[in-house]
Amino acid sequence: MSDLDRFNELVDDIWEMVFGTKRRPDPKRARTKKGRYKADDPTTKDYNEAYVGGKAPKELLGLKKKKTRKKK
Repeated sequence: MSDLDRFNELVDDIWEMVFGTKRRPDPKRARTKKGRYKADDPTTKDYNEAYVGGKAPKELLGLKKKKTRKKK
């Protein structure tokens, strides 16, 4: 674990103690009035309507894409 990771963990812990919330909240999917997931509007490049806050997570739920092997 690098020094930067340790520092970020320390800051996250202090943030939770002082403010009572997470410093970096988990991404949440946006929902319509009926409770269904909202879709992203492809015409807006800078904002993702499918997520609250407008930013999609970098990794989807921690799942990584499988690498495909080339068949010989």
